Amino acid sequence: MPSREPLRVPRVDLGSLLRGTVDGRFPEADGLFSRAAPWRDGVEGALAFTGHAVMVVGEDVTDGELAGLGVHGFGGAHDPRVATILAGEGPIGALDALLVRRGTGSGGPLVPRPDLAVTDRAAHAGEWRTEVDVYGLPDRAITSLATLSRGIGGLPEVGIQADDGHGDTLLDGILGRLPTTEIVLASVTPGNARSLRFFLRHGFVPVASEQLWKPRRVRAS
Repeated sequence: MPSREPLRVPRVDLGSLLRGTVDGRFPEADGLFSRAAPWRDGVEGALAFTGHAVMVVGEDVTDGELAGLGVHGFGGAHDPRVATILAGEGPIGALDALLVRRGTGSGGPLVPRPDLAVTDRAAHAGEWRTEVDVYGLPDRAITSLATLSRGIGGLPEVGIQADDGHGDTLLDGILGRLPTTEIVLASVTPGNARSLRFFLRHGFVPVASEQLWKPRRVRAS
């Protein structure tokens, strides 16, 4: 009998793919999945678009193994068993909505606030992203902050913590630091409806869902 060819899943540039979504260009809703290279060592994930998924998983996991886990473009990438098996003994992040918009290049009042780098928001950004910069307002009595970091697909990603207000000013300031040719991502847990409404009000649009994990896979000997 002829040998069966191993499954070969297309590889994509996740950063380019996400940049296209801001102009309405999305993967074909074919029910299939693609793969992308991890943008940070030690962090993997699954993104689900309408009818197509992108798996960001190390090459130690074969295409056939991903298909065998039930990964597909109609919700299979977010089956809890997929993240659990691929993460192994590593931590798994929340299932978030992924939103995008362009920068404005308009500047703003934000200044670097390294004194706020020890906050939970800044620490969370550092767990999953790189090049984390912490910004706030010049008044050191104001502890609201924004993080701008290198996130999913290597793209700019924003986080906001505004317990004492100023959320609008912070987000407008982050958008002002980015040119109109660049996009910025925001990851929002859908159950946090107030946060979701906040980003929607500021012109962000949902393009996908995403879940990240830090793999510590245990292979059978």
